[in-house]
Amino acid sequence: MDRQRNNIWGIILAAGSGTRLAEATGGERKQYLEYKGAPLFWHCARTFSRVAKLRGLVFVFPPDELAAMEKKVRQFFRSEELGLKWLVTAGGDRRQDSVFNGLRQLPTGCDGVLVHDSARPFVSARIITDLIDSLESGAQGVVPAIEIADTIKKVDNNIVAETMIRSELRAVQTPQAFKTKLLIQAHEKALAEGWEVTDDASMVERIAEVAVIPGEAANVKITTPEDLKLLTQAKTTVPCVGWGYDVHRFGKENDRPFVLGGVPIAGAPTIIAHSDGDVLLHALTDAVLGTFGGGDIGTHFPDTDKKFSGADSSVLFKEVLAMAFAAGVRIVHTDLTVITQIPKLAPHARQITKNLCNLLGLDQHQVNFKATTEEKLGFTGEKKGIKAVATVTALREL
Repeated sequence: MDRQRNNIWGIILAAGSGTRLAEATGGERKQYLEYKGAPLFWHCARTFSRVAKLRGLVFVFPPDELAAMEKKVRQFFRSEELGLKWLVTAGGDRRQDSVFNGLRQLPTGCDGVLVHDSARPFVSARIITDLIDSLESGAQGVVPAIEIADTIKKVDNNIVAETMIRSELRAVQTPQAFKTKLLIQAHEKALAEGWEVTDDASMVERIAEVAVIPGEAANVKITTPEDLKLLTQAKTTVPCVGWGYDVHRFGKENDRPFVLGGVPIAGAPTIIAHSDGDVLLHALTDAVLGTFGGGDIGTHFPDTDKKFSGADSSVLFKEVLAMAFAAGVRIVHTDLTVITQIPKLAPHARQITKNLCNLLGLDQHQVNFKATTEEKLGFTGEKKGIKAVATVTALREL
């Protein structure tokens, strides 16, 4: 099933104060701690995005950080499109208040919701898929749980009051999945009757059955300073390559002036374009986006948006470079070819290369620019337009 035929959303809770870890983290909230190159809440979002049946996510952040975190999430989605709709909202005083705020943001018609603590960055796509499958099979609520290894005793005033039957006990994890209307009903009842709970299943089980699926021991919650060791895996640097291609038609007298690699070229044909029509920077922009799975130039700067009319491609390119940097990408080389019959580009090659080096922050030996014709074949050979291809080699830290 694809996302368009489901209406199941996730709520990622990232509104906690993290007081138990404050000293060990230097005061940084644990949901913002990094794991594999991303804060914990975004790492959770990445995993949710791998489940095809999920439609969107609601991120819940501390009220005083909501505006800043909405901007942050927008930047993350621009640099790493997850293919999900998304919303943000402010958390409340208690965990259950934060969940209720998230529920209020869900779109009309959302019939299933998964609630997840961002402090569990190791959740697998398998758990999320199994939870959704259980909902679709008729469960009203379902949670992942693992068997208890230790004997559990109930203690009263430091005296053992009772030894629990271990085979009947489970340690419950998140995400927890519910029919949306049922979870909203449980929260409304909890608010009206003053319930204090530690998870959503504790509410729902008072009014409906909650099923259990196998959890995973690896789905650990970052709670104590000792848990922080789980986030200190050595980062890995991997090579990545992006490839870009762009074409523009030559225009008439009143169309865009010819610009290539940020360099205006006098006496050249005009260009038909929404922005400034810099075919070389457009190809290079797509190639940089390709190094971190960032989509294409049309996604970020659509030609249907009037604010990009006549836009300087150098400015747009710098925005994409910032996205690449945020994604952990370091560009080390680019190879570019322009294919056109006119104008002659050899006299401008040095200036174009110099300008590209300045934009990329690279030395000349790392930027290879060349131009060629197609021997009067095709639309470029007929002097109807120009095209460019770009390859970018980079290193990415994961």
